[in-house]
Amino acid sequence: MRSALAVSSLILVIVIFSSCDRDRVYDEYESLSGWHKDSLVNFELKNIDSTQVYDLFINVRNNNEYQYSNLFLITEIKFPQGKVISDTLEYKMTKPDGEWLGTGFGDVKENKLWYKENVKFEESGTYKVSIQQAMRKNGEVDGIQELEGITDVGFRIEKSDN
Repeated sequence: MRSALAVSSLILVIVIFSSCDRDRVYDEYESLSGWHKDSLVNFELKNIDSTQVYDLFINVRNNNEYQYSNLFLITEIKFPQGKVISDTLEYKMTKPDGEWLGTGFGDVKENKLWYKENVKFEESGTYKVSIQQAMRKNGEVDGIQELEGITDVGFRIEKSDN
């Protein structure tokens, strides 16, 4: 009985330590219930090591209410000393046959989307990241007012392999 408990404990410890996310530096989410075209999802990055190189990701969770095969985003990084980098990004959300990309069981899928690689945060201070949806219907100028089906938007920083 005692050896079975020891083996079970050892297996539990191995599982816990093998699942550790050693490359993760920052990983935060904001939950949404409808994403208005003017709403920004904001993240503040503090105390990022300026000597390290990082890969940046946008994490998106969607459910079956999401009606599109792609996702357009506008991102902005505001540096502590005032510099701003803006990007317009497009990500595929489904395979050609309509099957959702991403991971997860049931109705919610999670997509870890590449944003930037080999980034150095060389300025000391707080960086601000904002993410905005930029979806449009065919022929529509103003964009989709309220985007349904995106349940969470996250921002993740990992140590780069380079």
